[in-house]
Amino acid sequence: MANFSKSTVPQFSVEVYQNAYLPEGGREVNAIVTVTSTGGGTTGGVPLGDAVPAPRDSAGAGPGAAVVLMVDCSGSMDYPPTKMRNARDATAAAIDTLRDGTLFAVVAGTHVAKDVYPGNGRLATAGPQARAEAKEALRRLSAGGGTAVGTWLRLADRLLGSADAGIRHGILLTDGRNEHESPEDLRAALESCAGRFTCDARGVGTDWEVKEVTAIASALLGTADIVADPAGLAGDFTRMMENAMGKEVADVALRLWTPVGVEIAFVKQVAPTVADLTGRRTGAGPRAGDYPTGSWGDESRDYHVCVRVPEAGIGQEMLAARVSLILPPPPDGGTPQTLSQGLVRAVWTDDMAASTSINPQVAHYTGQAELAQVIQQGLDARKSGDFDGATAKLGRAVQLASASGNADTAKLLSKVVDVVDAATGTVRLKARVAEADEMTLETRSTKTVRVKK
Repeated sequence: MANFSKSTVPQFSVEVYQNAYLPEGGREVNAIVTVTSTGGGTTGGVPLGDAVPAPRDSAGAGPGAAVVLMVDCSGSMDYPPTKMRNARDATAAAIDTLRDGTLFAVVAGTHVAKDVYPGNGRLATAGPQARAEAKEALRRLSAGGGTAVGTWLRLADRLLGSADAGIRHGILLTDGRNEHESPEDLRAALESCAGRFTCDARGVGTDWEVKEVTAIASALLGTADIVADPAGLAGDFTRMMENAMGKEVADVALRLWTPVGVEIAFVKQVAPTVADLTGRRTGAGPRAGDYPTGSWGDESRDYHVCVRVPEAGIGQEMLAARVSLILPPPPDGGTPQTLSQGLVRAVWTDDMAASTSINPQVAHYTGQAELAQVIQQGLDARKSGDFDGATAKLGRAVQLASASGNADTAKLLSKVVDVVDAATGTVRLKARVAEADEMTLETRSTKTVRVKK
């Protein structure tokens, strides 16, 4: 997948925020790693709507992007009938947003998957004629059948795998639960597709399962969201496609090298959303491992790295970890490229004030990760009838959202609980909660805000 035009290569920078000081016997080192990509994507790449295809790089890697749109066409999409029409219109709007030269296909998803445009296992090249033909194919889509999302993803993988493109991306829309294949089948499909393409997933209406949709986005390093009102699909699809068209470099890995004796506790993305990458490590040589970050345009993300170092005496100092941004070699060979790097340090001191101070970025994102966790725990408790547990967890969520300035999450929480005192987390569960409000809070619970400057 790794490929980009040399004229639009983003510049990556790595900044490390931490309190390096540990007390005698201290072992845990926390750091927030801010990765910023500038000069590609929307500012340095081919402009959206430009009629010139993304240029080939020196390796002859071909078009810049390939996209597969997976549209739920199961029987439930006919209830109400406007849902299917909105899905067709949204997919058409996304196709209109494709940059000329982008490879694309449309998949109709039921209990089986069918590539309805261009068909026969091929990808079309975006241009005026292809867009018109794709929209004509969309008009023929009708609802009927079941839901087996794993088959949609496997077909998207086959289509994207045939593309000579750097950015490979899927957009998936579903309105129901994945009832026509086992959870194991979906899990196996996600494991098979992980690292081969990224995918944004959307649930429309309120009859789908939040954990299924968010699991798809998490495994494939995309975004997940709810579109409670199908009328909002076109705007959401357009934004997703604009974001996909702004990506200029794929398969960037966060590489963590640690000295002998250092253990990695966890590696998490903490902004713009919380995503635990710890279990997704792949070996990259002695004492080094790569964590996937997906595709990048002009953007900035934050990662929380926690390592445990060997005990050392007062005055000792060591490199706890080296964090690098790595671009893998092209398919025809070569060496990985280091885009940027930063250092995580450990210094032992008997200065109590220095060793007990918590870095503001570390404190903030520790709170944001807890916020996402307690929302999930609170909603699960509410569903199981544990109202005391739900009140305690969602009250803590209100407190954390208020303290961190996460106004969007605070607003979503206020639709599920009555807030008595945000500062102390004193809340009462609402007697009646709209299903869409509860699902929106659950779906967006991992969205974070950055540290206030």
